[in-house]
Amino acid sequence: MARVVCVHGMGQQVQGEDRLRAAWWPAMSDGLRRAEAPGLVSESDVAMSFFGDLFRPAGRMLSAGDLPWTARDVEDPLERELLAGWWRAAAEADPGVVPPDAADTLASTPRSVQAALRALSGSRFFANVALRAMVADLKQVRAYLTDDKVREQVRSRVAETIGADTRVVVAHSLGSVVAYEALCALPEHGVRALVTVGSPLGIRHLVFDRLRPAPAATGKQPQGLWPGGRDLVWTNLAAAGDVVALVKDLRPLFGEQLRSGVLNNGTHAHDATSYLTDALCGQAIADGLA
Repeated sequence: MARVVCVHGMGQQVQGEDRLRAAWWPAMSDGLRRAEAPGLVSESDVAMSFFGDLFRPAGRMLSAGDLPWTARDVEDPLERELLAGWWRAAAEADPGVVPPDAADTLASTPRSVQAALRALSGSRFFANVALRAMVADLKQVRAYLTDDKVREQVRSRVAETIGADTRVVVAHSLGSVVAYEALCALPEHGVRALVTVGSPLGIRHLVFDRLRPAPAATGKQPQGLWPGGRDLVWTNLAAAGDVVALVKDLRPLFGEQLRSGVLNNGTHAHDATSYLTDALCGQAIADGLA
């Protein structure tokens, strides 16, 4: 089994494990080099846990009236709340994005959903991302968090990739939620380093409060279960301007033993490979393999 398991994020429906690994591996190698640990792991030691196809609709011939996703399809309250969060974060990070007048308007006004999608499409973060792709991402996150069948299928894919030899799990975006839950469900795993990048795990109502296992109600703030033994080192990295990683510091929710860092990924704030090339990411991976 692989010594390093990678878990991709949302929006990878048309990709595949080999194609994603081919993109992630060079970036990971560069990050290890920046951390002065070149050659510590080879490409054959790295596996990509792929679940994107579970969100890809089966192919079919189009019939009259078929249309791609539009703003009218953003009806679920969770999708609208997540969209509002993305809009607020994009406006804070990008002066070119018009801020929402009132985020709660997204809960009841379809026209404001269109306004949010239009504003995000003009941001640096969502540059060149089609509206229908943004709507698909919202629906993918919602499906994982609310559909038990989807959740089980996705988590099973990740759990099957983590073997007795796996020492490092690197997870991006929605994949960090999946990897976290999968590790919590594998109490006997030998993973020594969990590296989460661009993670939405800190979003309280939408993500954190919906985790399985559920966070423990202790004191003033609930605490998430630690996803391994005392030897596990968890490093979370969030880029400035990454609107998916709305909460940059996960320590208040998962404990002070979690290592937290903030990076600068430039205009590609949420891009997985931009995270992987950073020295902090390379060092976190190297620490788990040393």
